Amino acid sequence: MLESPQEVPLEGRLKVFSGGSHKKLTERICYHLDAPVGESRVVKFSNENLLVQIEENVRECDVFVVQTTAPPVHEHIFELLITIDALKHASAARVTAVLPYFPYARSDKKDKPRISITARLMADLVMTAGADRVLTMDLHSPQIQGFFRIPVDQLKASRLVCDYWKQRDLTDYVLVAGDAGEAKELGAYANRLELPMAIVDKRRYGDDEKPKAVNVIGDVRGKHCLIVDDEVASGGTLIEAADFLVKMGAVSVEATCVHPVLSGSAVKKIQEGPIERLVVTDTIPTEGKSFPKLEILSTAQIFAKAIRRIHDGDSVSDLFA
Repeated sequence: MLESPQEVPLEGRLKVFSGGSHKKLTERICYHLDAPVGESRVVKFSNENLLVQIEENVRECDVFVVQTTAPPVHEHIFELLITIDALKHASAARVTAVLPYFPYARSDKKDKPRISITARLMADLVMTAGADRVLTMDLHSPQIQGFFRIPVDQLKASRLVCDYWKQRDLTDYVLVAGDAGEAKELGAYANRLELPMAIVDKRRYGDDEKPKAVNVIGDVRGKHCLIVDDEVASGGTLIEAADFLVKMGAVSVEATCVHPVLSGSAVKKIQEGPIERLVVTDTIPTEGKSFPKLEILSTAQIFAKAIRRIHDGDSVSDLFA
């Protein structure tokens, strides 16, 4: 006799699968959910084609696929799309793409002639693959949510990061935005930490990732400066800002960023530069990029809470307030 839907335990309908980009984060999320990581396998053929097979029943299940942006970026993007498509063909009731670091988040506008708004393209691809909703963290630009025609929940790491810094003595500290674009986001940190703000006025010329600081708005002389940004990629922005703050009389410089891209020679630059401590989250794996100045905060519990609330139909608004 077939089992009726009412007889299927609710917990059995929640399943979390991991892409190949950050399995440790998925394992930590599942630990907080008290649920196993879903069984799947990925085969890469000699012609570099991928095969994704879901190795357990997901019919009528509420499925979450965790895949962040990490090298090899394009392979992981395509693996995500194939996984979503495989789950939809396996009759999953709902598929949520959990994207801790959204792919191509910086390509959110047409600021040069004849270029792609690639973040919008990523949104189209995720929807076309069959995702029913998206869960992400600290988008580079909030308008990326508007690229989707499905629900998008953007979690914020500010509470997690501020809880860490509240354990420190913040006397004579000032929060610093590495450029004017970060000033608005900096307000959330300033309100939580009750600290004054300053802004580094920097100019970027071309695509050489070598910004130039020309002024600082605010008082940093004799202060301990904490630079806040959504991501650190090549490290150019951080180092330029830190050097300039020291030049302007800062006693020390530390930094906190949500997404540790740490591309190219970023680790070497930060190690040798004036930044005394860099605090990041684990939205991107940092294996092979660890160094003494780096401290990593786990976002697993935040994502687990959001997944639980989405599954149960509860509000997630206070998680990104």
